[in-house]
Amino acid sequence: MDFEYNEEQQLLADSVKRFIEKDYSFEARKKIVASDAGASEAVWSTLAEMGLLALPLPTAHGGFGGGAVDLMGVMDALGAGLLVEPYLPTVMAARAVMLAGNAAQQAALLPAVAEGKKKLAFAQTEAHARYDLDQVQLQAESSGAGWTLNGEKRVVIGAPLADQLIVSARTAQGISLFIVDANAAGVHMQTYRTVDELRAADVQFKGVKLPADALLGQSGAALPIIEAVVDFATALICAEAIGAMRSANDATLEYIKTRKQFGQPIGAFQALQHRMVDMVISWEQARSMACLACVKVDTETNPNERQRLVSAAKIRIADAARHVSQESIQLHGGMGMTEEMKVSHTFRRLSMIVQQFGDADFHLERFASAA
Repeated sequence: MDFEYNEEQQLLADSVKRFIEKDYSFEARKKIVASDAGASEAVWSTLAEMGLLALPLPTAHGGFGGGAVDLMGVMDALGAGLLVEPYLPTVMAARAVMLAGNAAQQAALLPAVAEGKKKLAFAQTEAHARYDLDQVQLQAESSGAGWTLNGEKRVVIGAPLADQLIVSARTAQGISLFIVDANAAGVHMQTYRTVDELRAADVQFKGVKLPADALLGQSGAALPIIEAVVDFATALICAEAIGAMRSANDATLEYIKTRKQFGQPIGAFQALQHRMVDMVISWEQARSMACLACVKVDTETNPNERQRLVSAAKIRIADAARHVSQESIQLHGGMGMTEEMKVSHTFRRLSMIVQQFGDADFHLERFASAA
């Protein structure tokens, strides 16, 4: 397998890296996180101008028709910069519209997403469901010519910033997907900041009235779509983790070269050199698995095989993320835990990636079942 980007992918990855280094420094990020919104409209506009919002969307709706492989370099750079803007939630929700929506629904949402005029969030997780995608208790009842939603979604990343939510609900026919305006009557959000400084919300739906055309696809046919969307997003956070781990490795290497003890840099001690090498090996192995996951969500037509390989990648990413993040903190010493050090924030994001869309235990079980 070729793990190198083609020329266009490399140029895009380089441009995103330059943007992160120039305009999204750690100090700039801290100001964004501390703001009331917790995200920057100026940064969102820049992402749109760079074509990053249009990249995974179909050409018929103002996109570039890119897949997970095309997004790898983008997610790598965003992971290194610890981007807090809701890029992945918007990509997830837009992908659900691409896979399940009709032509009118796609035309109403996707061009606006590509231009940076709309943010979306994918509201799927519920209390007590853990990582089981078929555990959907939020009810959607047929009501005249439309639908009425009642229930709750938990930890919806990006919901406080979203214009529209793509919501999973249980109808009489099974699990379905709906387009819901974030400011619709009956939608109530308890917003908060997650440990990795993203904005999220627990969202209650109390008698939310929806028109008939709010339903995405056929009623009761959404579970395969949700599984495909979550697998796609899982492959992307694997790529994001690669960037975050690379950033942690670079910061740790720089630190042990400059921090002196007993009159010499601590990087001169062989024991620390060995630990640093092990961190780089973990990153390299994880990078290979992230590449495999992104290739498979783009090309694999067998859902069982796609799930098996995505789970394999997530298991390896989880192990590598724990190893690299914990070693980076330990090699920095006590100051590695402080708010002032970027490495402590990278540790938090990697810790959340380990849990997001299924932890190692969940994916081990799914890998075994799929095999």
